[in-house]
Amino acid sequence: MNHDLIIIGAGPSGLALATALGAQGFRVAVVERQDRAALETPAPDGRDIALTHRARRVLESLGMWERFGEAGIASIRAAHVENGTSPFALQFDTRESGKGALGFLVANHVIRRAAFETALAHDGVELLAGETPQSVRVRGDAAEVRLESGRTLEASLVVAADSRFSGTRRALGIGADLLDFGRTVIVCRMRHERSHEGIARECFHYGRTLAVLPLNGDLSSIVLTMRADEAPALLAMTAEAFAADVERQFSGRLGSMELVGERHPYPLVAVYARRFAIARAVLVGDAAVGMHPVTAHGYNFGLYGVETLSGLLGTARERGRDLGAATLLERYAAEHRRVTRPIYLGTNALVQLFTDDRLPVRALRSAVLRVADLVKPIRTGISRQLTGTPRILPGA
Repeated sequence: MNHDLIIIGAGPSGLALATALGAQGFRVAVVERQDRAALETPAPDGRDIALTHRARRVLESLGMWERFGEAGIASIRAAHVENGTSPFALQFDTRESGKGALGFLVANHVIRRAAFETALAHDGVELLAGETPQSVRVRGDAAEVRLESGRTLEASLVVAADSRFSGTRRALGIGADLLDFGRTVIVCRMRHERSHEGIARECFHYGRTLAVLPLNGDLSSIVLTMRADEAPALLAMTAEAFAADVERQFSGRLGSMELVGERHPYPLVAVYARRFAIARAVLVGDAAVGMHPVTAHGYNFGLYGVETLSGLLGTARERGRDLGAATLLERYAAEHRRVTRPIYLGTNALVQLFTDDRLPVRALRSAVLRVADLVKPIRTGISRQLTGTPRILPGA
């Protein structure tokens, strides 16, 4: 076999794993449908990714963080959660976490470019761009990937990292639970007259959800969520009319607003794989867990998985063990389930509650926020999840 691992998907999670393994001397093949030019210079797609402190540590260890540049990183100083027309807001700030920032925002295309550059800096990483898997199968002694170009790859382990709608996951016979919210999210950037003061705001209005995320200077990342059938009308608005609509939804708190760049729509579907690993195959990134963006854990979970899996594989190789052994990969699966499952289920429950506009539920929405505000352990727990800060046990 010419490779130790085959990673299918050159997204930020797949390339982060390639970087982590390449740095340890593994021979890694990365298979990606897109051509090399698209990977090397990814186009802006409207998404700004929220990163926790743990995610930052992983990115620093991979050499990716420094490639973002100071201008490419925005700090979140505080977060406010608002409900309907209520003046009350559940608030989080750095006092809860003991950190200088709750988290950070980096544009998705900046992350993708840095992931490409760090992965390809390692001699052991081979990128097969413009290649489509024709078949993926595992057998007792190896994983095999046949490409439409006619080439066949063999390795001890194959990794599915090809999006939440992963064709590799399906080819491996691994099912997934999909939750289609019947909604579309529209993301874009907007310039505004007044300072955002580094505050991220999640506004659960009746009928729509508006998130305003602070970028550097007088810019914010805007995330609008609405019923899928309402999205075309918003996308068809002129830039001026759209900006006026967002300004109105935000009650003019940032003054006049102006659309910067394009609006990008995405269907809102959450995914949780029924298994994260089988013998000779493992899932990472969105192929394992595709999150609703409201709690901003999507790429963070991908990086946590990369950290766990690369550590286990490195130790296994040092001890001369089989990289594709089911017992080894199940250790990764168990840890990734432990970290992701509660937040995945909690996020979906939260979204379903705060997008239910029936009158009795509106009162419950308000009560939930007020209880979370009054009970300190709940506030602290939410804050630690936002920052990716582990709970410190007494005496630890």
